Amino acid sequence: MTSSKFRVRRVAVLGAGVMGAQIAAHCANANVPVVLFDLAAKEGDPDGIVKKALDGLKKLEPAPLASTERLAHIEIANYDRDLARLGDCDLVIEAIAERMDWKQALYAKVAPHLRAGAIFASNTSGLSINALADGCPDSLRSHFCGVHFFNPPRYMSLVELIPSRSTDGALLDRLETFLVTTLGKSVVRALDTPNFVANRVGVFSMLAAMHHTERLGLGFDEVDALTGPAIGRPKSATYRTADVVGLDTLLHVVATMTDHLPDDPWHRYYKAPAWLAALVERGVLGQKTRAGVFRKDGKQIKVLDLATQDYRDADAVIAPEVAALLAERDPAIQLAALRASAHPQAQFLWSIYRDVFHYVAVHLADVAHSARDIDFAMRWGFGWKVGPFETWQGAGWQQVAGWLNEDIAAGRTMSDVPLPAWVFERAGVHEAAGSWSASSGTLEARSALPVHGRQLFPELVLGESARASHTIWENDEVRLWTLDDADGERAPVLSFKSRMSAIGPKVLDGTREAIARAERDFDALVIWQPQGPFSVGANLKQIGKVLEAGDFKALDRVIDDFQQTSMAIKYAQVPVIAAVQNMALGGGCEFVMHSPRAVAALESYIGLVEAGVGLIPAGGGCKEFAIRCARAAEASATKDVMNFLQPVFQTIAMATVSRSARHAQELGLLKADDVVVMHAGELLHVARCNALAMADSAWRPALRATGIPVAGRNGIATLEMMLVNMREGGQISAHDYRVARAAAVALCGGEIETGAKVSEQWLLEVERAQFIELLKTPETQARIAHMMETGKPLRN
Repeated sequence: MTSSKFRVRRVAVLGAGVMGAQIAAHCANANVPVVLFDLAAKEGDPDGIVKKALDGLKKLEPAPLASTERLAHIEIANYDRDLARLGDCDLVIEAIAERMDWKQALYAKVAPHLRAGAIFASNTSGLSINALADGCPDSLRSHFCGVHFFNPPRYMSLVELIPSRSTDGALLDRLETFLVTTLGKSVVRALDTPNFVANRVGVFSMLAAMHHTERLGLGFDEVDALTGPAIGRPKSATYRTADVVGLDTLLHVVATMTDHLPDDPWHRYYKAPAWLAALVERGVLGQKTRAGVFRKDGKQIKVLDLATQDYRDADAVIAPEVAALLAERDPAIQLAALRASAHPQAQFLWSIYRDVFHYVAVHLADVAHSARDIDFAMRWGFGWKVGPFETWQGAGWQQVAGWLNEDIAAGRTMSDVPLPAWVFERAGVHEAAGSWSASSGTLEARSALPVHGRQLFPELVLGESARASHTIWENDEVRLWTLDDADGERAPVLSFKSRMSAIGPKVLDGTREAIARAERDFDALVIWQPQGPFSVGANLKQIGKVLEAGDFKALDRVIDDFQQTSMAIKYAQVPVIAAVQNMALGGGCEFVMHSPRAVAALESYIGLVEAGVGLIPAGGGCKEFAIRCARAAEASATKDVMNFLQPVFQTIAMATVSRSARHAQELGLLKADDVVVMHAGELLHVARCNALAMADSAWRPALRATGIPVAGRNGIATLEMMLVNMREGGQISAHDYRVARAAAVALCGGEIETGAKVSEQWLLEVERAQFIELLKTPETQARIAHMMETGKPLRN
């Protein structure tokens, strides 16, 4: 019987440019072997083009690779020698330059070498998928589609999936499933229209901002102050975003709209402003050329001033009266106030909101399947916290529609095209039953594709409700709760309610209570935070209060409490799974280290950062590393524990935070068998699956560690030699030396004979004693106070 399962065993990426190389890197991040193709170099090494691209991946920021080790999973290939290797690939992604003729020529070249049933996809940002498909051999068309990754592919959630007229629908479902679960992407099914969904709306919003910048005489830095976090958009706002994307790339996307949308009511705005075209003509392209709309001179950010045709200091701010309007939380009141205000900044904001509302209403039928797709595309592709339809509906659908009508009639809008009739027949576009589809005239429900069922709490649009849960038990800072499903009946969830999930006495008490209840009434327990970080560690404010009183005995009890909670996680009679995303720092990292299994989203930043406030890990982190190093040494050929302790010591002393979950595994902060999840929305589902699989496989907690051989005095001396050189070289201060030496003492089991065997409790007591001694020093106390006041570390 033939299996209907679709497995992507290997991916090929055609084109080792910026996007192709980064798509290949992200496949490697996801443990998918990938073959990266490009032209054979005309001179020297035939693989020189791809090798240069791979070398560039190590230098790019933000880093495309979850760890540099991922490079080993990217194979090098060129079109002259290696086309036969395409036969081993289940998915082939073309990512060459945006030239229709070049793409179609490549399709003809590679088609004979593709495996039967392989998916062939073009990563085009705006070319017609149907036109590209028309240039494909007949045998390829049913397996061809568009798949538009947003840049940078590792970090940008959105992928637009675009079928041609001939694309097999089942193929699209298989590819969407792969993109979501394996690559961790958020997919919008797009229509084959110029620039698809996100770029069509996003680039228009940038053109509208440019138009109103000039109309109202605002500075570029002033507009970026207005269009960033102040209105729920990224820090890069408008003009910095253009610099990051590349001014030449922006012009190319605009040109697609110019060339292919001649009858569009906004067509006259589909052109680059003269100043932008002039910058590109001069090769001033933005971030990649170190100058664009903005330029960095030393530490000073400069901005282009059109009046002087030169750069000046970027120092514009939002006017106080406009900032007061933006502070209004009710969107209906806020928009009304912006519209009514005569201040140019307020008029600018109302104008860009109004013209984007107008644009998406008129184009909904021909740009997207539903209003949901436009809102999600702008969230996932452009980083808006709220999509344009959500903003409109939240401010009062019919009220805003009336304002739009008035401005259209008065000639204030960028186009005089009337609003569609459906706008006045509805109270909004988003309801619990679905989102409005202007093309079908109905509400369109969410995708029923099974892969989306793995997201127990998917992102919602305005008008949707989150899945219901019920509380089992809670105190002021933790909540033990469950979902009303079969897995929820067996594996409840513990979440922290404290700010940034910081760990204080009530979190410690609540965690132990949750474990006790799970042992009594359930089969497993998952620690997961619905929002924010897993945990930023100990609550410094609570520690600071005890420290001010000088009550070190009370502090010793608090640290002992922390250690015993970590041990409760490790030795619970049911599996306690740490489901990690975002930050797991300090004590949060120690909870993760003590969990019998962690399930971590790729974008997890994990570290023992206590050295930053003049302390060492004392929630069992040093103890846990000492045990792991001892076991690794026993299994090694040399039996030398220092081979394992030295890198761990550096990790603690330098307060290293992992750049990803994969990197955390390399640092030893996550175990080799901990699970990395690519889509953060699937984290709770996968954590519950792991918890119950462990429970159903007769899992038992590890036996308490005894007879642990430690490095002792000789180990401390060896690590101390590293510190002496750093102190004498001026790399660390005297107090840095003291903190790092305390970490060495804790990792080596104390000032005892090398090779002595100790218990787990002994190691806990050593690290706690070192922690308390550091707390007594004025330097550590100053570091803690500075961190609480400024949020930044103090070097003293």
